[in-house]
Amino acid sequence: MQKRTAKQPDKSPTASARTRSNLAWNDFELVLAIATAGSLSGASRALGVSHATVFRRLGDVEQRLGVILFERGRTGYRPTLAGEELADTAKVMDEAALAAERKVAGRDLEPSGEIWTTTTDSLLMGVLAPLFTQFRHKYPGIVLDVAVSNQLFNLTRREADVAIRPSNRPPENLIGRPLTAIGQAVYAHKDLGLTPGTPVEALASEPWIGAGPRLQDSSVDQWMDNHALKQACVYRVDTLVSILSAIRSRMGLAVIPCYLADGDPDIVQLTDPIPELEYGLWFLMHPDLRGVVRIHALMDFLTEAVRAQKERLAGRRLR
Repeated sequence: MQKRTAKQPDKSPTASARTRSNLAWNDFELVLAIATAGSLSGASRALGVSHATVFRRLGDVEQRLGVILFERGRTGYRPTLAGEELADTAKVMDEAALAAERKVAGRDLEPSGEIWTTTTDSLLMGVLAPLFTQFRHKYPGIVLDVAVSNQLFNLTRREADVAIRPSNRPPENLIGRPLTAIGQAVYAHKDLGLTPGTPVEALASEPWIGAGPRLQDSSVDQWMDNHALKQACVYRVDTLVSILSAIRSRMGLAVIPCYLADGDPDIVQLTDPIPELEYGLWFLMHPDLRGVVRIHALMDFLTEAVRAQKERLAGRRLR
């Protein structure tokens, strides 16, 4: 009788690869982060882990797969063909996960939960802060998580749910609602002794405050250039709130939204609202969030509350 032997484990290359290649999502995420950043340090910042952790995890993934995913060089990490394939797959997985998250987020039935909101410092200070307080009283089940930034967050990647932003050209991949028009005029501290209604050309000899490059206000920059005011700038700063502070400190004249200055008794409006510097205020969101009850509650509330102030926000004409 032939003697039976215990079945030996399959040591073929195919079986070995099958054992090694159980990749989890965080493995794909790691490869995508390194491919995008081109370095371990950049990937560690994106993933929020240490450089050593990224190095160790990459080595582990390559060992399990039995392939080299990145060529190491002085200029950084460049993906091999295998690395590119994994990174491309990771992009597809990431987009699918984000799309699923957005759709699931739209299934709430009651106005409750969190809304990640982004807006600018000037809008929060001059318009939105009291409105958010009123909204909180009306919808106590909704928590507003507000990120203040002059940069437009990526709503597609859920860096924020909604954006309340000034814009004349909102991104085409977003949907939303125009809330009102924002007027801008020239303002100065009353101690400078300037007369309201003075022609802009006559103010060219005064010190001016300009927008820094990070403020991305090209329309004001072009307007100042057209009126030969850029050479009169003695100070530049990259937020509207900081420009307002400079006006208060008697630094000079500046163009700012009317809603920021009209309530300050020490600041004088020198011109009518400037037509070419008017811009729209928008409520923006990703199309996948159009059915979310809490987001529509915020949009409808702000639409009514902001439009009730449209005359103030458009700015007053000098008498």
